[in-house]
Amino acid sequence: VTLKRVAMITYLIRRLFWLIPVLFTVSAVTFIIMRSAPGSPWDTSEDRRQVDAATQKSLEAFYGMDKPMWRQFTGYIIGDWNSQTGEYACGMICGNLGPSYRQRGRSVQDILFGAPEGKTFWQSRFGYSLRLGITALSFAIFLGIPIGIIAALKHNTIWDYTALFIATSGISFPSFVLAIFLIIIFGSWLHWIDILVDDWTQIKYWFMPALVLGFGTMAYTARLTRSAMLEVLRQDYIRTARAKGLAERVVVLRHMLKNALIPVITILGPALAGLVTGSFIIETMFS
Repeated sequence: VTLKRVAMITYLIRRLFWLIPVLFTVSAVTFIIMRSAPGSPWDTSEDRRQVDAATQKSLEAFYGMDKPMWRQFTGYIIGDWNSQTGEYACGMICGNLGPSYRQRGRSVQDILFGAPEGKTFWQSRFGYSLRLGITALSFAIFLGIPIGIIAALKHNTIWDYTALFIATSGISFPSFVLAIFLIIIFGSWLHWIDILVDDWTQIKYWFMPALVLGFGTMAYTARLTRSAMLEVLRQDYIRTARAKGLAERVVVLRHMLKNALIPVITILGPALAGLVTGSFIIETMFS
């Protein structure tokens, strides 16, 4: 037992250390792409607001954009000295995402995570996105897994074909297209939902945006659960369990589902990250 624990701890430590080069690579690629993109906050092209050369030079010095590219990247990651204020500003490793180019005097983390006065974190911009992402993921799990189980147990029946149709539709339809259809049908025609909502304290208003945002993840979860269940269904230990006379409910819940959910669980983390960071359009469409 001790050797197994040591091996497990060693494995976890090794995997955690692998996060360092992965995060560094992702940060470097993101930085290079954003730095190479055309335009800037003080673009001087003819069709944009003009900025004189002296003002542009001062702004570039203030934001550190007059430094070499490698200095900008290291400042972005670990921090750098501000030549104008003479103060050291820690970088991303300290949770500092830098000043906002659009809202003067505010930092990016304040815009994302700062709540209005008298409000909690859940009333911040990121708080709303996080709540919507968690609600959408919950919808995807609690609906997608049962659909996948039913489709596998009722293989090649009308239940299976219906589940596959729902899953294929969820993967094929973009979320914003689905949102438009549901808003028109349930908001404009049937008047079952409020299109413009100011008070998001009531849970009923979260149902429609969570349904739209999580529909694709639900479809993928259903397809993955169905495939995993069909693979487990053909295993010898399932035949043995049934030959022993165990009830079908026990075979499904204790033997089949426990092993079939392993690939489903592995996607939950990336799925939540994708739902939280990809909810901007849905949040805008549902106010």
